Amino acid sequence: MLLSVLLYVSFLLVVGYALSLFYKAVYHRYLYIKLGKPPEKPFDWRSRVNDLLAQAFGHTKLLKDKRSGIMHLVIFYGFIILQFGALDLIYTGLSGGDPLPIPGYNVFGLTQEITVLLILLATGYAAYRRYGEKLSRLKKGLKPAIVLILISTLMLTVILSLGFHRVWTGHEASGYAPVSSLIAAAAAGLSVTAAKALFFIFWWAHLLILLTFLVYVPQSKHFHLITAPVNIFIGRVEPVGKLSKLDLEDEEAESFGVGKIEDFKQKQMLDFYACVECGRCTNVCPASNTGKVLSPMHMIVKLRDHLTEKGAAITSKSPWMPEFAFPIGSAHNMSDGATETMPAWETEGITDIGPTMDWQKKTWQPSEKKPEEMSLIGDVMTEEEIWACTTCRNCEDQCPVGNEHVDKIVDLRRHLVLMEGSVPHEGQRAMQNIERQSNPWGISRADRSKWTGEIGGIPVPTVRENPDFDILFFVGSMGSYDNRSRKVSRALVRLLNEAGVNFAILGNEEKNSGDTPRRMGNEMLFQQLCAENIETFQKYGVRKIVTACPHTFNTLKNEYPEFGLEGVEVLHHTQLLDELLKEGRLTPKHNVDERITYHDSCYLGRYNNVYDQPRDILRAIQGVELVEMARTRENGMCCGAGGGMMWMEEAAGKRVNLARTEQALEVNPTMISSACPFCLTMLEDGTKLADADDRVKARDVAEILEQAVFGAA
Repeated sequence: MLLSVLLYVSFLLVVGYALSLFYKAVYHRYLYIKLGKPPEKPFDWRSRVNDLLAQAFGHTKLLKDKRSGIMHLVIFYGFIILQFGALDLIYTGLSGGDPLPIPGYNVFGLTQEITVLLILLATGYAAYRRYGEKLSRLKKGLKPAIVLILISTLMLTVILSLGFHRVWTGHEASGYAPVSSLIAAAAAGLSVTAAKALFFIFWWAHLLILLTFLVYVPQSKHFHLITAPVNIFIGRVEPVGKLSKLDLEDEEAESFGVGKIEDFKQKQMLDFYACVECGRCTNVCPASNTGKVLSPMHMIVKLRDHLTEKGAAITSKSPWMPEFAFPIGSAHNMSDGATETMPAWETEGITDIGPTMDWQKKTWQPSEKKPEEMSLIGDVMTEEEIWACTTCRNCEDQCPVGNEHVDKIVDLRRHLVLMEGSVPHEGQRAMQNIERQSNPWGISRADRSKWTGEIGGIPVPTVRENPDFDILFFVGSMGSYDNRSRKVSRALVRLLNEAGVNFAILGNEEKNSGDTPRRMGNEMLFQQLCAENIETFQKYGVRKIVTACPHTFNTLKNEYPEFGLEGVEVLHHTQLLDELLKEGRLTPKHNVDERITYHDSCYLGRYNNVYDQPRDILRAIQGVELVEMARTRENGMCCGAGGGMMWMEEAAGKRVNLARTEQALEVNPTMISSACPFCLTMLEDGTKLADADDRVKARDVAEILEQAVFGAA
């Protein structure tokens, strides 16, 4: 009787202490998140249910990597199943040996034992991927192994407890309990007292490991078990291509953008704690892939560490429970882990994240400064990292917990540009030219429609000349001024004319769309251009727009409506051309005998889900052999021009456009096609850098269709 009372009291004390530590660890981090800016709009939970089910419970993002996705699926659902087994095991110990009175207990026991074995196999595979296969994106060292050790020992205590329970209670071997029956057979010589003692040893071990795991979870990357479902559920409901609007007329605003950790929104801070440090984002990032210092995973981790340390200083609430178990600088220590990387990209394939991982490991170390004295831009994130991002969103597409990286980069840029006036020289020059002449080169505004005289007599009416137009062709700065992109504009005009489309252009009244200034952080210039273009659209009663630039397409379609553009349909030129082909208004009469690989523009594909229309156009052309690169569609690698990088020089590592071109050349094409003037420029330059321009051509989809409709001449 006394032993039973002692068991109950000890159980309640241990469980109560662990729960109190867990609560404090979670609550203190909640207080840190509350330091951020609150949500600006009410949340519509109904629109998020499907994403929660698909991503959190369906593992759609995790299964992009089939092997690790299945491994995680087994552990995820295995743990859910085993929680019922844990209740049964706890009840068995407290009741003196009697299991839970569950109908069909034998089947329940079998599912538990099978699940234990599957989880052991999955954790073994997880350990192999990290320490045997040595994937570059995964951190090494002891800390990343802690949870694998906890899970494995937890499984062993479950199965050993069940085995010694059979010996203690005298249960015979059963096909419903194959593993525990084997353990019982091996321990058949034990006395009942010894078997009972061993049962309680492993029973207590199981309980203590389970509670240790509970307390450890919120203090490590495994906090994602709690935060990831919440993060996915309250995630973005607006188009992914839409950046948040800054209220530049707010007289109470002390600054714009993010200059300190508290300037981030609370949802952005939740991202920090949802990160699982899986490295999938870094593994696909064009900057990380080519030796730049930016690593999306490390960005999130560093911001999380800084928030944890500064939040603790501001709130006077320690993040570490129990405090004596964690040394000073634990935020860094909890996220740090030795990395073993592959050789540098020069000697190991086309891309390699090794140099970036090494740089991050060396530079993110505990600081001698107090957290509240650290500068977010400088001490936590370097300007070099901030300006390396191409805003391609491949990181976000791969993230299994719904983290959004690009908005954080842009918010940091906004502070640099609007508050500190700090911009790389080439970027500053491009924005000054856009402000003065509405194009990045600074060419006269009066020359914007000069390209229309180069089409051999085909009329290109302005809105003034053709006020009854159906479609406005928004040419954009590249299509108007860049010599290479002008050919695409001419091809599109010939095709529209052939199809009998009633279109017009704005001519010299057209302004830059503002995509480049906005992605570079110059929200003021963007809003000015946006307002001027919308005023022009309204002046001429524009109801439908087509553009050959995905960046312009995304900005007009997803961002202009917030500033007053209403009732206007925006199309990319591949969408319109595909429609004209399917309606029979365009007919490809000539063969184009080329082996073509299509490069997905980030702002057309990942931002707006336009993948099929460009490919359908190419498939409609006789003679075309369409081949796909290894990285294609939603996982297509960026050309390196997005986020303002078109106008800035790459100072470190390999050129992104060269890496992407080499990926295209792997499938031995005779032509690389794209549907973006930025991509076309980068890929054409890439073929020259790769010494392949004499045998591989770079062409826009519209140019290829033009050749098929009118012939090579």
